Amino acid sequence: MKHFIPDTNPMHGQYQSWRHHQSHHFKWMCDDQGVATLTLNRPERKNPLTFASYAELCDLFHALRLASDVRVIVMQGAGGNFCSGGDVHEIIGPLTKMTMPELLSFTRMTGELVKAMRLCPQPIIAAIDGVCAGAGAMLALASDMRLGTDSTRVSYLFSRVGLAGADMGACSLLPRVIGQGRASELLFTGRAMTAAEGLAWGFFNSLHASEALGDAAQALALSLAQGPAFAHGMTKNMLHQEWSMTLDQAIEAEAQAQAICMQTQDFHRAYEAFAAKQQPVFEGN
Repeated sequence: MKHFIPDTNPMHGQYQSWRHHQSHHFKWMCDDQGVATLTLNRPERKNPLTFASYAELCDLFHALRLASDVRVIVMQGAGGNFCSGGDVHEIIGPLTKMTMPELLSFTRMTGELVKAMRLCPQPIIAAIDGVCAGAGAMLALASDMRLGTDSTRVSYLFSRVGLAGADMGACSLLPRVIGQGRASELLFTGRAMTAAEGLAWGFFNSLHASEALGDAAQALALSLAQGPAFAHGMTKNMLHQEWSMTLDQAIEAEAQAQAICMQTQDFHRAYEAFAAKQQPVFEGN
């Protein structure tokens, strides 16, 4: 199972620009505004994940914790679908032949991808069209915001293949987004959540026509990229950490976080721009 998680970290302990990144498993582009677009790129199979793509995505999101040239990430799928989950032939079949230690290595690695997405400071926007199932639905859930279309169908279909709905953090993340009862229904039945349900339940931030989805995601990403990157990272960190805090702990944590942000140049830029009746230009420091 060693091949699930590469032995070498692409950062090698030091900063590396992710403005340009070559991948065998997905397309990656980052513009001059710091908006990166990650496109799952196996459209003929509805963009399923493989052992190798899991590992590379995990490495990517770990590395992005130090990538100051990337401010926001848009995750999408090619060919009118987001992601159909683990590849039936390249993942599901081999899993039936593995030993327990190998299986545990795999399930821990898939969970590590979700943790890496939650711990990277950049906001992640999932632009979800068509099929969004299994592990693909977990990629969407691990994102910070989700845009969909009327044809989007989100399925946590683990129970349909004889597995628990508890996969990659689903039983923790999904109830927090759509509520315990609704999450229970989806995880027990494996049925698809419609786009209308997803919007009403708070899973989707907005719905768009399929042909307008990419532009809507890019526009949202650009608006975030033009904001205070350090402060956005602090917001994401607090949203993640405060799930396990009491209110008193959360208030103290936010007091410390805000005091840190008040030392940034972006905070001073915002004040100076306000005093001059201008729009602030944030630089992320």
